Amino acid sequence: MTKITLDETKLKELIKTAIFELVQEEKEVFSELLAEVLEDIGMENAIKEGENTEIVSREEIFKILNRQP
Repeated sequence: MTKITLDETKLKELIKTAIFELVQEEKEVFSELLAEVLEDIGMENAIKEGENTEIVSREEIFKILNRQP
């Protein structure tokens, strides 16, 4: 059996190429994954921000949401 050796630079190049090809071939899956990650980050930031704000009742929130422009 032949032994294959790769130096670090060649290995990095191969990994980058594989990731690039994966993104190109699976654009829809990748974009959905990226959108979910961004939504999760946004939700985390909103939760952290909400921990430092005044508590508001449910009724007050729905009054604001039901206002006509």
